[in-house]
Amino acid sequence: MAKDDNYTNVLLEEMHDQIRVIHEITVANQPQINKIAGMEQDIKELKADVKTIKHAVKDTNTDLRLLERRVTNLENAA
Repeated sequence: MAKDDNYTNVLLEEMHDQIRVIHEITVANQPQINKIAGMEQDIKELKADVKTIKHAVKDTNTDLRLLERRVTNLENAA
């Protein structure tokens, strides 16, 4: 075996080991990635709920302002 062949083999072994480490990390992180994907749906639902709540609060505030005006008018009339 020539000196260059040995060097190439050593480099290939090193690359193979690094690829194996990357693969192990990827496999180990897969449950977390799956969990994040599941959280995406929860976040979409929360956003929709927050929009609904904001709309309800706006409507309630509008109703309260109207009611306050009506009460003030009644108090002034009395």
